[in-house]
Amino acid sequence: MRRAIFPGSFDPLTLGHQDIITRGLPLFDELIIAIGINADKKYMFSLEERIRFISDAFKNEPKIKVNTYKGLTVDYCKKVEANFILRGLRNPADFEFEKAIAHTNRKLSEIETVFLLTSSGKSYISSSIVRDVIRNGGNYSVLVPDTVKVN
Repeated sequence: MRRAIFPGSFDPLTLGHQDIITRGLPLFDELIIAIGINADKKYMFSLEERIRFISDAFKNEPKIKVNTYKGLTVDYCKKVEANFILRGLRNPADFEFEKAIAHTNRKLSEIETVFLLTSSGKSYISSSIVRDVIRNGGNYSVLVPDTVKVN
């Protein structure tokens, strides 16, 4: 089975994330959207909200599972028997950052990283930009799937 994880904090899930997930699906038999838990990080959305945003967005896709994990991504890959890590690239800076992580992961394990370029119409979207729009009362709905709602 070709199992991949798509790791991230997803605070919140964006249209860019959704783009990579949807386009990555045909490459794998199963795709685990893996929400990393970092106790030192302050999140805008609770873990439960982030799980719900993702689960609701992909509720009709049987190849997708949503999970959480702590620690190294490669250790989580081994735990769930995933051979691939899916990552999206928006720009050259993302590539340089992700390349270093992919090389490190490859040194630590046999896990391969698969990169997909974010569609051009979504390459400007990031979770940090979405959070800033939300904090300042802007129309965030054009940047996220319909399942992402601010209370």
